[in-house]
Amino acid sequence: MIPLDNIKYILLDMDGTLLDKYFDDFFWEHLVPEKYAEKHNITFGKAKDELFKRYKAHERTLNWTDIDFWSSDLDLDIPALKEQIKHLIDVHPHVEDFLKKLKSEQKEVYLVTNAHYKVLDIKLKKTNIGVYFDRCITSFEIGYPKELLQFWKEIQKVIEFDKEKTLFIDDTLEILHTAKLFGIKYLLLKTRANSKKKDIPQNDFPVIKDFKELL
Repeated sequence: MIPLDNIKYILLDMDGTLLDKYFDDFFWEHLVPEKYAEKHNITFGKAKDELFKRYKAHERTLNWTDIDFWSSDLDLDIPALKEQIKHLIDVHPHVEDFLKKLKSEQKEVYLVTNAHYKVLDIKLKKTNIGVYFDRCITSFEIGYPKELLQFWKEIQKVIEFDKEKTLFIDDTLEILHTAKLFGIKYLLLKTRANSKKKDIPQNDFPVIKDFKELL
């Protein structure tokens, strides 16, 4: 059990944690390879192989989620493609109930995401969850992705949270390990990040499958 009474600051990841990662996985694993294959007159399989190598080369960097970078690198209009399938953007069950509870208890609630600010804008307009946050912070504002310790050092300067009274929820193990190294006391792994994919079992952190567990 997470002792919410002892917690003042709630830091929440967006994709996979609050929002169903199906949108992002479909976009990068299906739609982009499909458009790339059409553009270069190659098979979908070859396009996927090429793109996954490119994606891999930029993991743990700001380029990883920089849609302007990928638009230039792939010569595809990535923001326009995201707009095409924005109907797939969906909030996980009971997320809004949890956010309302936090606001009613006067917690300080922050959205902390690696998403590019253009993607953040698309998703907040589609879901309307932005009203629940004291502030939305992207790794592009901080200058480092969440996987790096420097991100956490810099974000604490921005919002001045007490690590001993902070809960951080994310769907990525590496990011949670970095937050733990930084010293955030309460950490939860959101499983079922993509509602259509099975989870890989792990024992590194306490898990939450559904936000109703915190209500």
